[in-house]
Amino acid sequence: MYRSFLKRYIDFFAALLLLVIFSPVIIVIACILAWVNKGKAFFRQQRPGKNEQPIYIIKFKSMTDAKDANGNLLPDNKRITRAGAFVRKYSLDELPQFINVLKGDMSLVGPRPLLYKYIPLYNAEQKRRHLVKPGITGWAQVNGRNSISWQQKFSLDVYYVDHFNFWLDVKILWLTFLKVIKKEGVNQSDERPMMPFDGNN
Repeated sequence: MYRSFLKRYIDFFAALLLLVIFSPVIIVIACILAWVNKGKAFFRQQRPGKNEQPIYIIKFKSMTDAKDANGNLLPDNKRITRAGAFVRKYSLDELPQFINVLKGDMSLVGPRPLLYKYIPLYNAEQKRRHLVKPGITGWAQVNGRNSISWQQKFSLDVYYVDHFNFWLDVKILWLTFLKVIKKEGVNQSDERPMMPFDGNN
């Protein structure tokens, strides 16, 4: 019953409550980022959702649109703003995704929605991460996040697909809270960001 019915209702009402609770924080961050990014506080990006159907995730805009002489975007570590680095450090850039949860595009807990360009690189087992809705946090995020390899992340994602239940979701949410407070499992170095997935790493 939890998988087919209760999870969606819990997601909806929990996301609504969290949006209300965090609304002062969201408003303040939005104002600061709008000033830093010349009016742009949010960005939307297409990602694969459940069954690889397209969704548009909503995040705070933590980077500028600075480009090189050829019109190409500069590397991420050259475009991130001080305010953007702060909201990323404390995972505040994910707060607008509560809207995605309300819409039903995402769940509070599930495999993180990655980029469409990675789909052709997945093997059959790794593709199974798309059998459930993507989440704001997930089993991989509380078991290493950016400090583990892509292969380990995908193994943890597939484990979640096969084993998720109410108590596992509660455990993941609690561990997420603890890790955000302690800032564990996140690569904080501007010089050594998480490498893009290439099918092998």
